[in-house]
Amino acid sequence: MSRPRWAIFAYHTFGARALEALLARGEPVVAVVTHPDDRGEGDWFESVAAVARLHCLPVFSPPSPNLPAIVETLRALAPDVILSVWYRRLLGAELLALPRVAALNLHGSLLPAYRGRAPINWVLVNGERRTGVTLHHMTAEADAGDIVAQRAIDIEPDETALTLYQQVVKVGVDLLLEAYPNVLAGTALRIPQDGARASVFQRRRPEDGRVEWTWPAARVANMIRAVAHPYPGAFVGDGPHRLFLWGGTVLPGEGSGAAPGTLLEILPSRGITVATGEGALLLTRVQRAGAAEEPAEAWAERRGLRPGARVTEGA
Repeated sequence: MSRPRWAIFAYHTFGARALEALLARGEPVVAVVTHPDDRGEGDWFESVAAVARLHCLPVFSPPSPNLPAIVETLRALAPDVILSVWYRRLLGAELLALPRVAALNLHGSLLPAYRGRAPINWVLVNGERRTGVTLHHMTAEADAGDIVAQRAIDIEPDETALTLYQQVVKVGVDLLLEAYPNVLAGTALRIPQDGARASVFQRRRPEDGRVEWTWPAARVANMIRAVAHPYPGAFVGDGPHRLFLWGGTVLPGEGSGAAPGTLLEILPSRGITVATGEGALLLTRVQRAGAAEEPAEAWAERRGLRPGARVTEGA
C-alpha cells in the first residue's frame, strides 16, 4: 500500500521545521502552500518556501489558499492529509473536503483557550503561567475542530515571546511526529472542544505594544516580554518622543507613592526604577525613536534625568 500523500500549508520556522520533520520520515509531500517571505518582519525565521525548493517540491504562495486555481491543483494531486502549521489564512470548505484521511492544524496554545492569531504573544501579555501546543482537525471555524493531541508548556517568569516560540516549535514538531501515525491508522482520539471554555484573540500589530505607566508594574513587564525582540517592542510616547522598552522586571514590594511614570532611581549597571500604577518596574534596556538600543541607565544619564523626572523620551 502506498504511503498517504500530504499537502502542507505552512509558514515561519514552525512550518519549516514541521515540513522538514515529515520529509525526514519519508512522508510524500505533494504540494506546499505558503506565504511570500516578508523580510519586513525581520530575518529571524526560517523559510518554508526555501525548504520546499530544496526538496524540489511544488510550492505555491497565493494571496488566498481558496482561489479556484489552488483548489483544483490540489484536487488533482489527491492529498490524503492536509496539514496547516502557522499558516495565516483559513482554509475553505472545498479545501477541507479534499483529503481522504484528515485536515489537521498545529496550533500554539492549549485549545480551546487562545484560539486565533498570535497566541504566544497573547499568553505573555495576559501573564499566563501555562500554555502548550494542540494538534486538531480543521473546521470552517478557526481552531475549533476536534483535538487529536495536546502537550503543555510551563511559562517561566523571564520567558519572552522568542524563547516561548522556540519551545512551541520544538514541542509542536515532537507532538506532530508522535500523534500523526495514529491519525493515519484511524486510531487517534477525537476530543470535541468545549466551546464554553473557548477564548479567541486577534492578530497583534506594532501599535498594540503601547504601554501606560498607570498600569500595574506586572502588566507593563508582561507587555515588554510579550513583544520584545524580534517583535516590534513595547513603547511609551509618540513620534520623535517614542521610547521603546526592551527589558523590564517587577520590583516586588516596591511602592513609592510617586506618580506613575516617575523616575525613582538610577542604578549603575542595572537600569532605572520607574513608578507605575501599582508597584515599581526595573527598566533595563530602552531605545529612543531613530536611535540605537542602550542600557536604561545610560539613556537616563545622557538625557540628564534625575529622580523625580518623567520617564518619556520627551522628558
